[in-house]
Amino acid sequence: MSKLIAVKIDDRGLSAPTPEIEQERKVAIFDLLEDNSFALPQRTDRDVPKGPFKLLLCIKERRLVFDLSNESDITEAEFHLSLGPFRQVVKDYFQICESYFDAVKQMAPGQLEAIDMARRGIHNEGARVLQERLEGKADVDLDTARRLFTLICVLHWGA
Repeated sequence: MSKLIAVKIDDRGLSAPTPEIEQERKVAIFDLLEDNSFALPQRTDRDVPKGPFKLLLCIKERRLVFDLSNESDITEAEFHLSLGPFRQVVKDYFQICESYFDAVKQMAPGQLEAIDMARRGIHNEGARVLQERLEGKADVDLDTARRLFTLICVLHWGA
């Protein structure tokens, strides 16, 4: 069963999230648990746990940490990713989201569509960066990567 069954964010030591950021986190976790694909790739040198997995996502020593455990809370895998490749796309994503939220208050729905398409495009780019960074560590589909990218943005916001 190659999927995530629980997701936690360890945000100790980070700034408290705004209500909007907290809502984004809740929605992303809910959507992620409803539908995801998360598997550890096969290895020739050792057995690989099949899942399902519980994920603890955090930032330690300026690195993004995926801490995976099984249903009995026994650690199955942990891997660390550099935050560097995410910085620009997260920055771009926050800027476009800010523009979108400002525009919602002032623009007609037709005008919002263009901003929303740009926001989705940047979000997809972040998901692709995540898939590239996870290569050889975890296999995730695009929708799972999108939801995980949202959670990475939440962590970046507080960091």
